[in-house]
Amino acid sequence: MGTKTAIKKELDIIAQILATSKEGITLQAIKDASGLAIETRSLQRRLDKLRDMGLVNFTGNTRATVYQLASEPPQAYNASRASSVNQMANIKLSDGGAEVKKLIERPITQRTPVGYQLDFLLSYRPNIDSYLSDEDKRRLAEIGTTNTTDAPAGTYAKSVLERLLIDLSWNSSRLEGNTYSLLDTQYLISQGKKADHKKAADAQMILNHKDAIEFIVEGGEEIGFNVYTIRNLHALLSDGLLPDPAASGRLRTFGVGIADAVFTPLGIPQLIEEMFTILLEKANAIKNPFEQAFFIMVHMPYLQPFDDVNKRVSRLAANISLNKYNLAPLAFVDVPQELYIRGLLGVYELNRIELLKDVFLWSYERSAMRYAAIKQSLGEPDHWRMQYRDDIRKAISQVIIHAMPQQEATETIDRYAQQIPANDRLKFIEVVDTELLSLHEGNFARFRIKPSEFKKWQLAWKRRKP
Repeated sequence: MGTKTAIKKELDIIAQILATSKEGITLQAIKDASGLAIETRSLQRRLDKLRDMGLVNFTGNTRATVYQLASEPPQAYNASRASSVNQMANIKLSDGGAEVKKLIERPITQRTPVGYQLDFLLSYRPNIDSYLSDEDKRRLAEIGTTNTTDAPAGTYAKSVLERLLIDLSWNSSRLEGNTYSLLDTQYLISQGKKADHKKAADAQMILNHKDAIEFIVEGGEEIGFNVYTIRNLHALLSDGLLPDPAASGRLRTFGVGIADAVFTPLGIPQLIEEMFTILLEKANAIKNPFEQAFFIMVHMPYLQPFDDVNKRVSRLAANISLNKYNLAPLAFVDVPQELYIRGLLGVYELNRIELLKDVFLWSYERSAMRYAAIKQSLGEPDHWRMQYRDDIRKAISQVIIHAMPQQEATETIDRYAQQIPANDRLKFIEVVDTELLSLHEGNFARFRIKPSEFKKWQLAWKRRKP
């Protein structure tokens, strides 16, 4: 169990104990009741954290301090979750997607346990059956087609590779709970500098994504929906992150469970290998690149062919067909983690793809807007950016005027974010990070920056601290 997961579990246990005592409870009583093997000082830090989140009230002092759950915990006690919920509201769900979401959000005790359904994959007939409608495919082609359609495979991805490495590595890692910011990710990928305040495993996850993306983009004709590509893609993404190093690139040989789900994946090694082969054969036979991409996003996590890291494999493998046809890549820009997970749960527990498809369609449009030249307007002005326009400008101006290198810039942006309502802080950081990474000599004047200031900042930005 990772440190972050262990602390979260401890916080949950402490909160449960506090919930049973309406009159309040002392530090020692909490320690005795919890059964946690942590020092008193560590327990105090956990309680301080719960207080900072607005979940716990303190009364008294020193040994007489009594702890109680806050009567009305704030709605935004978890900025990350609140930001995800806000973004979820921006995605218009189909009737089927809304129904799946409602079914999956029922308490786990009200959902029927189910195992892997072989027929879900076996009954799919490539180029006869299709998860995406003709209208879906037409729309995706309209927004995803680039000016390099007739060029050799990978031409377009290579032309935007520097930015794709950052965007896809960060967004895919973020969906796994990675704590690196966009600027942290850029600094790590471009200069190899790990963030001092982050876990080593978070840095490893991002660097693994970088290697895996380069493998897909630069791998040549060998890259496709075949055993070589998918197993090596898993090996790259899981490098240094699995308890058993030999498990990287190896098909699963034991049963696994899915957290917060009533779904049990296949547990027979021979059947896992057989279904893995069938999955790749069907994916390879699909002619439409968007149907290929979504098919692999559905069935790779559902089969769970590897010990872990299956979702990451599916997200990057979805880009194989897009790369082959020089379409705009799928970088999972702004995808809310909670809705993505619920979409997968709909596949796991119900064999229903509607909610995950809603996320896929919305996500591809967001990614295509970033990478392709869109010929027509795609929606209303961004009212969120308009609301925080001055705050965004101030943060960026400070970074440039004071010629801040990347680490110092990250800390400054975090401080500015504290002045923003909790629900919008993570998005604020992402927007400022994105603007900084997009600055060049032709667009910096909109932040009221002088040419001399911009040049001085550029030198500092590229400089690596010893």
